[in-house]
This record gives sequence, structure tokens and C-alpha cells, in this order.
Amino acid sequence: TLTILLASIAGISLIVGGIGIMNMMMTTVTERTREIGLRKAIGAKRLDISLQFLAEAVMLTFVGGVLGIILGSGAAYAIMLFTGTAVKISLFSIILAFGVAAGIGIGFGYWPAQKAAKLNPIEALRYE
Repeated sequence: TLTILLASIAGISLIVGGIGIMNMMMTTVTERTREIGLRKAIGAKRLDISLQFLAEAVMLTFVGGVLGIILGSGAAYAIMLFTGTAVKISLFSIILAFGVAAGIGIGFGYWPAQKAAKLNPIEALRYE
């Protein structure tokens, strides 16, 4: 039915968005290799580096969640105007959207964060 179709589209969109986040974070790790090496050389722990990149991934998905809620609310309002059917957006669905966005950020940001945390400081400082 329509609900299953929409859920499938949403699921595929989440996976594609998550892969995009992971790709961006991998690019960020590559661009900031020397910075990571310097931080590790002056005493940053693997956990510190990992948490930094996970936090950045969650912030990216948080911004995406905010934009999604704004666009979804606008679409719901447009549907209400054109069809006359009432569309209700509950607080639970907004909280769920932010939770899913944070989960996507953590899930797809984990691998780049671990890659950054495992960099050898000497090799990272030599990286060009």
C-alpha cells in the first residue's frame, strides 16, 4: 500500500543520505590528516579524535534533520491547502526524526571516525 511505499522510499533515502555523510566524513579525514597527526602527537587520545568526528557527523545529520522537518512541514501545509485534508505533525514524529538523524550520523560516521583515530601520528604528519 501507500504506507509501505513511502516507508521504503524513506528507508532508501536514509541509506543514501548516510552513505553521503560517510563519504563527506572520509573526505574530511583525508583533508585533515596532518591536523589529526598533530593532535595525536601532542597527546590527543584515539577516543578524543573519534568523538570529534562522530560529533561532526551527528551535527551534519542534525542540520539535515532540521531541514527535513521544515520541508516536511511545508509539504504537509501545501497538501492541506490543495486537498483540504488535515495533516497532523506530532511532537513524537519530530523527536523520532531527530533520533533517527542522530542514529544515522553515529552509524555512518563510525567508520570515518575510527579511521581518523587509528592514524599513525608520524605518517599523518608526513602526509601531503
